[in-house]
Amino acid sequence: MGAPHPQEPGLRAGAMALGLALSEAQIQSLLGYFDWIIKWNRVYNLTAVREPDEMLTHHLLDSLAVVKPLQAHLSDRGVTPVRLLDVGSGAGLPGVVLAITCPELDVTCVDTVAKKALFIQQVAAALRLPNLHGVHARVESLNQPFDVITSRAFASLADFTQWSGGALAEQGVWLAMKGKQPVD
Repeated sequence: MGAPHPQEPGLRAGAMALGLALSEAQIQSLLGYFDWIIKWNRVYNLTAVREPDEMLTHHLLDSLAVVKPLQAHLSDRGVTPVRLLDVGSGAGLPGVVLAITCPELDVTCVDTVAKKALFIQQVAAALRLPNLHGVHARVESLNQPFDVITSRAFASLADFTQWSGGALAEQGVWLAMKGKQPVD
């Protein structure tokens, strides 16, 4: 057995601080995904953040921060399976993280950049995530209903809701991950 992944202690500590009880398989999948981002980022510029410690906090832990609130919302609904759309997914944040940590979700990551959608497809195959799908399209062109639509670094809140509204199921919710408190 080789040396532990350099980001493993930080991932475990961060997950614990967020109150998440991740399985060993989920930890290893998240670390595998982390390595895929680093590898592909060298060629395809998936994210501007390149330093591993920053990638851990700004990408993985930031995405993990919505798992508990999302799970609480889903348990209140009691509807399965739940279809989640990650708009402007880029490197798959938070979509891939949610597919790993919430296997009951059917996650579609949509991006207008083909190489980013291809990256999601590669991650889904490599990490054996049958609940993860990468789609190269504009969100406005999607019309199948999604129970949850999320976005992390896509557009303004107004544009996000306007452009993705056609894909939101009747009782669906938006989960907008914005870095600053929106003023609108």
